Amino acid sequence: MTEDQALTVFENHKIRRHYDEENEIWYFSVVDIIAALIQQPDHQKARKYWNKLKERLGKEGSQSVTNCHRLKMEAADGKKYLTDAADTETLLRLIQSVPSPKAEPIKLWLAKVGYERIQDINDPSLSLDRARDYWQRHGRSEKWIQQRMMGQETRNKLTDYWKSHEITKEDEYAILTNIIHQEWSGVSVKEHKSIKGLKTQNLRNHMSEAELIFTALAELSTRQIAESVDAVGMPENKEAGKKGGRIAKKARKELEEKTGKKVVTGENFLPPSVTNRRLKGKNDAE
Repeated sequence: MTEDQALTVFENHKIRRHYDEENEIWYFSVVDIIAALIQQPDHQKARKYWNKLKERLGKEGSQSVTNCHRLKMEAADGKKYLTDAADTETLLRLIQSVPSPKAEPIKLWLAKVGYERIQDINDPSLSLDRARDYWQRHGRSEKWIQQRMMGQETRNKLTDYWKSHEITKEDEYAILTNIIHQEWSGVSVKEHKSIKGLKTQNLRNHMSEAELIFTALAELSTRQIAESVDAVGMPENKEAGKKGGRIAKKARKELEEKTGKKVVTGENFLPPSVTNRRLKGKNDAE
């Protein structure tokens, strides 16, 4: 079960949500989630339950309430009011505090995830086995799985290099990754996700075999160029990223000229129901 699947328990309830485009994060109305969990159709009673839960969690020193955001969401009267909203991580923590049969499947899933994480720390190979099993169950070919795992190994070697050469902040990793991606593909990571109709999903899990190969080539080239000049810090690693990405860009363009097909594609591995919802949303907007 994934986080998205864990939240399907709420599919038959109206859960207001907001998507933060800049940070690529979904926020859900906490009161709506509470109402679904305790099977309370009266919004005011659900709100009172949440207020009492907030008070109790605050006394316990929980950070969950602090991590909630106040966002404007449309109410039953059609007007927008500030509403407590939480991202998936915070929401899953709050759900653990609600005694409800509806919450039990999620609590069991969280316990399983936690146990598996402990196992992965003791034996990292288990996480690779789980990833392979996950991709197989979702219909990925053995060739795709092999390329995805080889690409991840290439990625890990690059980030290991960065880590030992004064690249330590999360946003620095994101900036360098985007530079490499922009160079080889001609689009940013965010634009590439948009082309595929993705939001919070991992882009690499939805790449075609060719996209995975060129991503790996760009990152392999970047690391080897960085190593050759002993690149340290952001400016030098940015330059290495641009050069590494250009090597993959040249190869991509040559392939596209020979085949007449674009490497960057809108194809993805989203479930049909998700794809249909996205298409419906797009058509309604038009």
